[in-house]
Amino acid sequence: MWDYTDKVMDLFYNPKNQGMLEDSHEPGIKITVGEVGSIACGDALRLHLKVEEETEKILDARYQTFGCTSAIASSEALVDLIKGFTLDEALKVSNKDIANYLGGLPQAKMHCSVMGQEALEAAIYNYRGIAHDVHEDDDEGALVCTCFGISDAKIRRVIVENNLTTAEEVTNYVKAGGGCGSCLATIDDIIAAVYKESAVPVTVSSKKNTALLQVEKPLTPVQKIALIQKVLDEEVRPVLIADGGDVELYDVEGEHVKVLLQGACGSCSASTATLKIAIESRLRDRVSKDLVVEAVELSLL
Repeated sequence: MWDYTDKVMDLFYNPKNQGMLEDSHEPGIKITVGEVGSIACGDALRLHLKVEEETEKILDARYQTFGCTSAIASSEALVDLIKGFTLDEALKVSNKDIANYLGGLPQAKMHCSVMGQEALEAAIYNYRGIAHDVHEDDDEGALVCTCFGISDAKIRRVIVENNLTTAEEVTNYVKAGGGCGSCLATIDDIIAAVYKESAVPVTVSSKKNTALLQVEKPLTPVQKIALIQKVLDEEVRPVLIADGGDVELYDVEGEHVKVLLQGACGSCSASTATLKIAIESRLRDRVSKDLVVEAVELSLL
């Protein structure tokens, strides 16, 4: 049983904004619709907005939602939030605002608030005659989650917008990884890459301008160790093994990485060059420019 807030349950049991808006052809009034999700994937939302053309004020809004308690409540919350807003004001409403209005959502249901935000943006884009999708870049990246049709571009965007740090959080927000689970390792790699880059550009388009959002967040100690191990296993060790050597991660203390050189590497007179060129430079390039690699002698252990 999900731990829903009283606000979520009230909006679910007492919805006031379900339905659709018919175009009455009133002068100066326009109906616009935004759709996201699919019934096949478990959630779908069609949002209707009644807009006064002169002021671009949202006079009314209705929704048709197929989904769970969180999906219905998030749709109700969205409509409550945006009624009376201008379209520009409504564009500033985020999935976090929807979740906060509800007093919070279970982490596994955060994708419902994301769906609300995306439906709102889609409706506004349709009103303004912008032909492409709200986040058109989401469909241009490589497909990561085949179960729910989620691309790496969309995963990157949701990581940046919500400061996500785990594959489980990504699943909670966009469902990627929630099917067969075969893409979870890839999602982990995307998260590591996003925070390695430190500043991630995300384009947020509107009728009049394009803004660039940047988020800076360092790797956590666990993420750093995992990424160091991954680089060693996939990029460094195969090269050393081919020459009769090997390397093993011994410890990580801050920016200091301690390794054990084995095989030919341990007895080679060029072991210092191996440390600096083959290992340290690669880790600095792939993990952090501040890393310092040093070898630990077996006799000192």
